[in-house]
Amino acid sequence: MHADATLEEATLAPAVIDIEASGFGRGSYPIEVGFVLPDGEAWCSLVRPEPGWLHWDPSAARVHGITQECLLSHGRSCREIAELLNQRLRGLTVYTDGWAHDYSWMGRLYEAADLLPSFRLDNLFVLLDEARLAHWDATRQAVALRLQLQRHRASADARVLQETVRQLSQQPLR
Repeated sequence: MHADATLEEATLAPAVIDIEASGFGRGSYPIEVGFVLPDGEAWCSLVRPEPGWLHWDPSAARVHGITQECLLSHGRSCREIAELLNQRLRGLTVYTDGWAHDYSWMGRLYEAADLLPSFRLDNLFVLLDEARLAHWDATRQAVALRLQLQRHRASADARVLQETVRQLSQQPLR
């Protein structure tokens, strides 16, 4: 999808990004970034923490199943991830369901990379009207069951979000 795509086209299959983090609140940081493009292509990467990134919430780690050791061994640098995101998402509006948190974590990633995003991050829920939003939770759960994505990881979550929006946008209003 290019920058000149209509809202209707974006709603059918929006570019969606998801970020897993070290926890919530002050000091938390991104540990995994994943996106799904309108054509269904997906990408995901672990983020190697910066030296000053120390916040770690064990309860968040239980949800996403990513260890600090895994990040240090397999994570990519913030610079590498930001450059790849800029290349792949340039000019797009990319949607997230956790806009407030994801915006902050994306800011931390880009600040560490000393770059600016080449894409716009927006709230996924602007794509749906109130009548469809009322069915969000039930539809999302049904989509997650149907897709049977086993891991609570960034690209899998992005795919569930994208498919939920697509399904809701195609349903007649009740």
